[in-house]
Amino acid sequence: MGYPWRVLQLADSGFPTGGFAHSGGLEAAVQQGEVRGREGLERFVRELLWQAGHGALPLLSEAWREPSSLETLDARAEAFLTNHVANRASRTQGRAFLDTCARIFPEPVGPLRQSARAAGLRYHHSPLFGAVLRALDVGLSDAQQLHLSLTLRGALSAAVRMGIVGTHESHQLQHQCAPLLDEVFEACAGLGVESLAQTSPLMDLLGSTHDRLYSRLFLS
Repeated sequence: MGYPWRVLQLADSGFPTGGFAHSGGLEAAVQQGEVRGREGLERFVRELLWQAGHGALPLLSEAWREPSSLETLDARAEAFLTNHVANRASRTQGRAFLDTCARIFPEPVGPLRQSARAAGLRYHHSPLFGAVLRALDVGLSDAQQLHLSLTLRGALSAAVRMGIVGTHESHQLQHQCAPLLDEVFEACAGLGVESLAQTSPLMDLLGSTHDRLYSRLFLS
């Protein structure tokens, strides 16, 4: 049985993993003129969630099912994320998530951090997310849904800070995305690592320009 209170704690915006330092490629898409206003944001988050479903959930799910395969999955993520900005963001967020959880939940997660260090992992976020939540006894479906929810919330939070939408409007959009979250979850929850796919190459290409932006609020 999972621990719903832990899921709520991990979903809390105050949980200090540093995710809000990243926009998921939104900042670059805005500055390139590909996202304008709420309509553009709606298109962006739709693509972002499908990309998370096909490009993150398979790694997360396999790491949850087989934590011993974490080193292999970390290498798979390294090979899959050819966009240097997305690759760097994945490693930064993965390390921050693992270190934070090891400090807050030292008994179940501490050994995982030690083994990750010993193996010389690159700390990619998706497989670590799955392995950590398995260590915390959070069920697989809860882990998958939490990842999708955090992906959406992170992008919408970035949109608010960039002035694309207001706080209330962002939460309206988050509410309206519930059917989309269900759709992505139903389609992607059972995918294995052999199904890893880049579903939005244009979004990936825009995100790769982040380091060349004249001014930046976010790390990615």
